[in-house]
Amino acid sequence: MKESILREKAEAFSVRVIKMSQYLVKEKHEYVMSNQVLRSGTSVSANLAEAQFAQSPADFISKLSVAQKEANETYMWLRHIWNGDYITEVQFKSMETDVLELLRMLSSSIITLRSKRSESPTNH
Repeated sequence: MKESILREKAEAFSVRVIKMSQYLVKEKHEYVMSNQVLRSGTSVSANLAEAQFAQSPADFISKLSVAQKEANETYMWLRHIWNGDYITEVQFKSMETDVLELLRMLSSSIITLRSKRSESPTNH
């Protein structure tokens, strides 16, 4: 259930990133950072979709870890875009809230899954 909520939030975040990227290109004529944030921001939900059909528990954790790295990269690009005055503080704070929530959820899921794996009798 938790991963389903995580996937839904990641997909909604991807849509926001896509729209922000379109705004940056059309209104601000910014192409490099808009492409970078587009790639990393949509990669979060793409990796969660891949995790759905992971080949093993380790592969599942790996996909979540990649999604976590992509969310962190997206956060970095959002800070650069805001610091470069391409978006307002209000726009940044709204996106920041979403990406930090994704990072917390991903971190929590990864920690829980790793803990369960280490407690498993097959891993002793």
